[in-house]
Amino acid sequence: MTTAQTGVGGSSRTPRLDTQADARYRTDVSNLDTRVLWRITAMAFRYRARMAIALVATVLAGVFMLYVPQFLGQAVDQAHSMLSGAVEGSSRDMARAALFETAMLLLGASVLRGLFTMMQHYQGEAVGQLIGYDLRIAYYRKLQTLSLSWHDRVHSGDLMTRGILDIEGVRLWVDTGVLRVVWLSVLIGGGTIILLQIDVVLGLLALSFVPVAGVRASIARIKLRSAWLRLQDELSILTKVMEENLGGIRVVRAFAAQAHEIARFDRISNSALAIARERVQLFVRNATQMTYVYFIAMGLVLWFGGEKTLNGEITVGQFAEFLAFMSILQMPVRQIGWMINSIARASSCGGRLFNVLDLEPSIADRPGARDLVITDGVLKFENVDFQYPALAHDERTLTGIDLEARPGKTIGIVGPPGSGKSTIAQLMGRYYDVTGGRITIDGQDVRDVTLASLRNAVSIVQQEPFLFTASLDHNVAYGDPWAGRSSIERSAATAQLHNYINQLPTGYGTLVGERGVSLSGGQRQRLSIARGILPESSILVFDDSTAAVDAATEQRIRTALKDLVKERAVIIIAHRLSSLMHADEIVFLDGGRIVERGSHDELMAKNGRYRELYDLQAQPADSRPLRARDGEGPS
Repeated sequence: MTTAQTGVGGSSRTPRLDTQADARYRTDVSNLDTRVLWRITAMAFRYRARMAIALVATVLAGVFMLYVPQFLGQAVDQAHSMLSGAVEGSSRDMARAALFETAMLLLGASVLRGLFTMMQHYQGEAVGQLIGYDLRIAYYRKLQTLSLSWHDRVHSGDLMTRGILDIEGVRLWVDTGVLRVVWLSVLIGGGTIILLQIDVVLGLLALSFVPVAGVRASIARIKLRSAWLRLQDELSILTKVMEENLGGIRVVRAFAAQAHEIARFDRISNSALAIARERVQLFVRNATQMTYVYFIAMGLVLWFGGEKTLNGEITVGQFAEFLAFMSILQMPVRQIGWMINSIARASSCGGRLFNVLDLEPSIADRPGARDLVITDGVLKFENVDFQYPALAHDERTLTGIDLEARPGKTIGIVGPPGSGKSTIAQLMGRYYDVTGGRITIDGQDVRDVTLASLRNAVSIVQQEPFLFTASLDHNVAYGDPWAGRSSIERSAATAQLHNYINQLPTGYGTLVGERGVSLSGGQRQRLSIARGILPESSILVFDDSTAAVDAATEQRIRTALKDLVKERAVIIIAHRLSSLMHADEIVFLDGGRIVERGSHDELMAKNGRYRELYDLQAQPADSRPLRARDGEGPS
């Protein structure tokens, strides 16, 4: 899926495959942030009507704010002429009426400025929320498509930080960045024209703080952006620690390690706090310096403006207009600091987000890929080689694998830990692409068919069962959400779980705790088996899916699966030989190669590795060699 398809705007950066991205995939601080800011701004202008209203309201709010000091100066001159006795009789009544009219104009300008300011903030916030929505959807969609090899290298806590805090930093850019720039431009630009028309010297003095503020803003932007990046990285680490702690809370309690975990969390929190304090100090220091320069400019205007007023070069009202305009600028000057902070945060957060959104999944449908067409349901591995992207160039996980599975037949795969058994299961569903050779289903290379059709045809019961925080029936039906209750119950019965569920107070509606902690290990595996066999897939793969199930229950599951085996090809991966002794063919893997293959009886007759493993598992635990009991021998 390209960036354009995600609906978050294009990128001038060349898209990279997720296998080419480093583990931190962070933004280079040395890169210009204008590229990121333009991209966020382009996203905002996808909502043309709202942005048009916001921009017009911003300009009008600035224009009406400029009228305030003008009407105020006019009112001062009118009141001064009346108090000085320059007008008498009927002229005094006319002056009083003019003063009232000016007061109404001043009130009207203030009210309109408030209304347009409210409209500006409302539309700006609305566009920001819409951008946040677009980014959340695009980001979540991208995470669903990136390959497992990429997910293997990143931490879910870091991804959560980007999906929450970074998106929040980006969405604020419209209101605190784009619209504020326009507003300040109208105020400073319009005010410059008005003040210079009255008096050039005073106008220049009144605006003397602007260049200083611009220089300080540029310096602050670079420093704040670097600080924001470091802070976001620290917050990502903080999220990782919290997620790991909550996920392993039972282990923490079992080893009474609460004090260690609290100290660890406190240490990382202090690191994040130090960076946050540095960022605040940068912001406050620059805002203070800009405010200080502003007050110096104000003092100069009071000094020279007072002299000019006494000398009659400008009126009292014009002098008041200068002072009113300077007072109005006090808040915008402070907001320059907030705007620079917004620029730094939006550019750093946006850069981190777009670095993920711009990645292209290495496992994706090829151009012109067609749906897999099942005829005989025959799966073949043809001289397959494979190595994980993260491993060294010469470290292959699988070498020269040849397998064939067809409906009505069961293939068993066994071998010591690290021999590549689970990797074979992952390759069947094309979670990774083979390095050499090919995998076919009915003669169709799995790389040439659509992923959706392939994964509908290949159902893998994972080695580590994962359950969602949902009801039991929803967990079973996850692979086929439209399955009826009878199909769900039939799958649960095949997995020897139906009777247990019926004994629960709310039956299939019972809520499963987070990660299935309310179920035992065997029950979780049986629920995972029920979920895997529910879809009518042509190929069933059991990746050590009965390791936590007792032998008697496993035998009942195997008996119940006999009807499924008649119509589907079945691959069983296991450490326990009793789980696959009934298979039509058993292959023994070692070092990523097939070293033995045949039926149980044939392999026993060979007196090779399989026979050695069988004898080892058949012995009582007390009589096994120490190395094997310690897990150093075959398993």
